[in-house]
Amino acid sequence: MNSPMKTHDVAALAKGVRDGGRRALARAITLVESGRADHRADALALLDTLGTDRQALRIGLSGTPGVGKSTFIESFGLMLTGMGKRVAVLAVDPSSARSGGSILGDKTRMDHLARDPNAFIRPSPSQTQLGGVARRSREAVALCEAAGFDVVLIETVGVGQSETVVAQMADLFVLLLAPAGGDELQGVKRGIMEMADLILVNKADGDLKSQAMRTCADYAGALRLLRKRPQDPEGFPKAMTVSALETDGITAAWDEMQALISWRRKAGMWDATRAAQARYWFTEEVQQGLLQMLRDDPQTEARMKTAQADVAAGVMSPAAAAAQVLGPLRKGQV
Repeated sequence: MNSPMKTHDVAALAKGVRDGGRRALARAITLVESGRADHRADALALLDTLGTDRQALRIGLSGTPGVGKSTFIESFGLMLTGMGKRVAVLAVDPSSARSGGSILGDKTRMDHLARDPNAFIRPSPSQTQLGGVARRSREAVALCEAAGFDVVLIETVGVGQSETVVAQMADLFVLLLAPAGGDELQGVKRGIMEMADLILVNKADGDLKSQAMRTCADYAGALRLLRKRPQDPEGFPKAMTVSALETDGITAAWDEMQALISWRRKAGMWDATRAAQARYWFTEEVQQGLLQMLRDDPQTEARMKTAQADVAAGVMSPAAAAAQVLGPLRKGQV
């Protein structure tokens, strides 16, 4: 059944989001995530109506499966709501490459935080989108800001070193790691290490505490080998140990985040970073829009099918077939 969302509902929906209504925010996120053309028009109208006058602290969080992301987010989120802050969690779950389905189990793993009146948790399917985030995560973040949340946590899929797109929509990028030996350090590649503002070695409790301390020291040493970034004060990026289970080190990690953001605001890095991110997403939208236009063009679709058959049969190479399909576009024939 199609969604009952209508164009004339946009103003009322915008008011509901502005007033901090959880149901309105959930409906708004569903709208921006929809792939229907009429819903997309309503989504753009909604985002335009809400504007960008409210800003939250956006924190991207990545880490491999099993590192304790959900436990950390719940402990961290409860600490923030205990301070009187409103916290939104946008958790991206991996989608099946075959069915497109997703478990969307993050809300059940954060049971206490989900019941907190000052928290909002929204799981979304990645829909095979690369980069660890969903296609419309950035717009969902904007909706949470419009709803008056103070902190927005963006939890990525957690599949590896490609998860750097979240850094293009966050003010802080936190990499959560588990205690491990030297081989684990080799597994965290330079790309995601360079993106991280803070590396938190989780599970620093019980029998793993000493190992977590050693792992933290290893990462701290690795960070010192990286070239200093202009958006960082002295001492950043840095590695710390935390125990999400025992809530140890969580407050200290928040203090470090606050110190870094305060420095960036005073240095003008906050506004510069957000402007650069806006340019990035503009380019991304144009590219995605062009791809959709190609998919919607009957002539291009027919050439694609013919070329795909030739490639599958070994008649043409993929590169030559792609050049053949794109040739008329370069000549302005489409």
